Amino acid sequence: MKKRSHTCLLATTMASILLLMMVLYGSISSHQHQESTPFRHDYQLLGRPLFKLDISWPKYPELFRGAVFAVAVNHYGEVVYVAQRGDAVPKVLVFTTSGDFLMAWNTSTLEMPHGIFLADPESSNPTIWITDVGNGPYGHCVKQYSPSGNLLQVLGTPGTAGSRLSPLQFDQPAEVFVHGSGEIYLVDGDGGANNRLIKLSKDLEVLWVHGERGPGLAQFYIPHSVTVDGYQRVWVADRGNKRIQVFDAVTGDWLATWGSCFPEDAPYSVRLTPDKKYMVVVQLNVNRVSLLEAPPVGVVGQCKVVGMIRLPDDVKPHLVDVDQKTGALYVAEIGAGQAQKYVPIHQDGGAFY
Repeated sequence: MKKRSHTCLLATTMASILLLMMVLYGSISSHQHQESTPFRHDYQLLGRPLFKLDISWPKYPELFRGAVFAVAVNHYGEVVYVAQRGDAVPKVLVFTTSGDFLMAWNTSTLEMPHGIFLADPESSNPTIWITDVGNGPYGHCVKQYSPSGNLLQVLGTPGTAGSRLSPLQFDQPAEVFVHGSGEIYLVDGDGGANNRLIKLSKDLEVLWVHGERGPGLAQFYIPHSVTVDGYQRVWVADRGNKRIQVFDAVTGDWLATWGSCFPEDAPYSVRLTPDKKYMVVVQLNVNRVSLLEAPPVGVVGQCKVVGMIRLPDDVKPHLVDVDQKTGALYVAEIGAGQAQKYVPIHQDGGAFY
């Protein structure tokens, strides 16, 4: 009996030592990995990894030579457009979703790109919309380009900041969202005099506007990002007020405000996962990409954070886009000077998205 107890005690002790060595090795390996690749972190939700960083995207990260502000994905053509700022750098880099470099836009018609959006990706002629917040002769405009970088049209008065009088005269327009119907939603006022949400018809007629600065309902302070869900609702990242506001896409009526999810830092970017169940929200100052439950049709209710990607300090994620076919997240990072791709991990034979 004593021999058996001694044997069990020895086995337990050896198992404990082995477990301790595994934990220590894992901690050391994790620490070494973080030191060698400081901007590489996997995403965890409730203890399960649902996204992982695609460290092979893009294949030539050295092509990023400026401050990366925005990214747009053509899920149909499997192409990614990345907008960057800087002296003597191409303002847009174009990659495939697998990471190959395709081209750079060496256009002089862009000063300081802020937001970028790809419209009608499944058509034979998709276009790329870019907001320009520059103060030079081409700034304060919203511009439409061909996939190769040819300027097609300009909304606004180039080089002239808006004065809150004309809906189509912008002052540092932050982002544009083009619905499948052709209707256009604009948030105008990345620190400028205007603080507006504007809806245009596909023929560029003004359908409705919310345009007053303040903390009240349907007022804004630095509206920074906009998206539309499948239930005719418009979601706006009201950055200066540290909240998301929700509107009826048809009438423009205010529906709800989400603020309790952002006690530390404002939402900078809003996008939806392909299944429309989750809102992807970027918070620049706390270096975080969060997933919020997107409510189904009906009452919007309260916001609820269900998970997040925590990025290292000074990465400064700015805007995000979501591949509507694969569910991959593309994050534009000002501080790190790069864009990164996170891909969903399949669980139990199915995908998260």
